[in-house]
Amino acid sequence: MTEALEARGLKKAFSGVKAADDVSVVIKSGEIVSLIGANGAGKTTFVNMVTGYLKPDSGTIHSQGREITGLKPREITRSGVCRSFQIPQVFNELSLEENLLVAVNVALKGAARSHSPLRGADNRNARQMADEILVRFKLEDYRYNRANEVSGGTRKLLDVGMATISHPRVLLLDEPTSGVASNEKFAFMDVVMNALADEDVAVMFIEHDMDIVRRYAHRVVVFHEGRVLADGPTEVALNQDDVKRYVTGGAA
Repeated sequence: MTEALEARGLKKAFSGVKAADDVSVVIKSGEIVSLIGANGAGKTTFVNMVTGYLKPDSGTIHSQGREITGLKPREITRSGVCRSFQIPQVFNELSLEENLLVAVNVALKGAARSHSPLRGADNRNARQMADEILVRFKLEDYRYNRANEVSGGTRKLLDVGMATISHPRVLLLDEPTSGVASNEKFAFMDVVMNALADEDVAVMFIEHDMDIVRRYAHRVVVFHEGRVLADGPTEVALNQDDVKRYVTGGAA
């Protein structure tokens, strides 16, 4: 497997507080990796540096051999590194189909600068791409529903689907099951993972639910106080004494 993402020696401090202290993480194509740690451990800081929402104070980030350190989020997205958000970044007043058409138009034409992101999206190619996402993410029944009319889990699926429009090589999911009903979390993750199964995409997801981590992650990277505390196969990492002590509280 090739290195889809390689972060080396990342450091980031806010007012003297180290949010990332010499963080190094490598993820291979096709891997599914979970980032875990207490609130404030450095997980989101790491993801924000990788996706361009924060610039590291030092260190380097490469994707597919290309350096992306310090690039703007839009440039990093175009390089093949995409993300979804803990709070879905969707247009609530648009239908699910229209949300996807906006995402297609932006991906194909960079139309985010346009006053009307839907302009030019209403063509056969754009609709075909939107249809594929609707099918893959089990959203066909909600095609014409506005985003603010569907459940939190459905909005999450839409957000992840929009992030996959350009077939990324790396996909980062920020707390994908947050806001999803507890009795729907496994079904939700099954849909996401099945939709990505044929994409050969490296998936890295932040998660606090250890049941989700154990079921879906091939590997776990554990953050603690801005550093990587553990990095290894899921069961091995979760059963380390220091991980139980500082992160899972023995829940592993």
